[in-house]
Amino acid sequence: MAERLLWASTMSGGEKTRGMGAMGTLVGQLGELLSRAVMPPPPRVCGAPGGPPVTAPRVRLSDGRHLAYEESGVPKEAARYKIVFSHGFTGSRLDSLRASPEVAEELGVYMVAFDRAGYGESDPNPNRTVKSAALDMAELADALGLGDKFYVVGVSLGSHAVWGALRYIPERIAGAAMMAPVVNYWWPGFPAEDAAAAYGRQSYGDQWALRVSHHAPAILHWWMDQSWLPTSTVVDNTTFLPNKRDADIRRTLTADGTLQKKKEMATQQGINESYYRDMTVMFGKWEFDPMALPEPPCPVHIWQGDEDGLVPVALQRHVAGKLGWVSYHELPGTGHFLSAVPGLGDTRGVGRLLKGLLLH
Repeated sequence: MAERLLWASTMSGGEKTRGMGAMGTLVGQLGELLSRAVMPPPPRVCGAPGGPPVTAPRVRLSDGRHLAYEESGVPKEAARYKIVFSHGFTGSRLDSLRASPEVAEELGVYMVAFDRAGYGESDPNPNRTVKSAALDMAELADALGLGDKFYVVGVSLGSHAVWGALRYIPERIAGAAMMAPVVNYWWPGFPAEDAAAAYGRQSYGDQWALRVSHHAPAILHWWMDQSWLPTSTVVDNTTFLPNKRDADIRRTLTADGTLQKKKEMATQQGINESYYRDMTVMFGKWEFDPMALPEPPCPVHIWQGDEDGLVPVALQRHVAGKLGWVSYHELPGTGHFLSAVPGLGDTRGVGRLLKGLLLH
């Protein structure tokens, strides 16, 4: 009898073990299917077989990646001021500030803009962070022989690279300017109620897109690809813009096909390593809070419109208020697209911004 009971218990345990094994196999297979479903397609790397051609000058970085760049202004050998420009969301190396020849000559300005990692013709960086964005600028400057110190200018979301430079390579920065820099609603320095209020004023789709970017970045590509889920109006270029100039600019650039051409160029290696990687870096978990940075050994300027429909001016004021060393310039009746503001970012007036940065 004892032998029979032992045999039965052994068989029972064996059946149970086999059942658990089968269930584990099923769960594993389901997990693998889900993982494949949310995994973005591989990027089409420029210059690789099947990828877009390389048409721009590029530098090779220490990790083997390439950065594509575009130079403007006076020759760097004759320049008094050398500026590295970080473009915004959906942008490229061609979106740099364009000083008139007269302004460039007067100030002695050389400027280099580059495709941030994964954009345009710069190789993707699946490990991209705020820190790597800053170090990319330093390596670009070194590869081009810009010297020990250089100036940095960031536009919109591209300003995260400038914050990164102030945190990780402040000794390399001669001066910094940010034009309508995007904020991260999860930065600890924001009062929780203010950040929540500003976050809640976004469209439902934008709230969800940023929520996924922050809490579940691995599924962002899948999320954004689902027509039945709420997704980003910024990616779709349908965000409500309260400023008339901003709205008119978007309408014009949509009608003449400029925005579509910009998107095709920016995302030619894949939307995941450009747009979506930008979102997860900008709205993910930062290693530092910009509002806790010590004063850097260089001047820092922030330019912000008070009718910006993409960056909450109330939160920008809080950033500037916490950092007494920031020179904050708020522009009344102005929206997000500061590069189009007469007398500020246009080819004739860009000298105003550059003089504020350079002639301190």
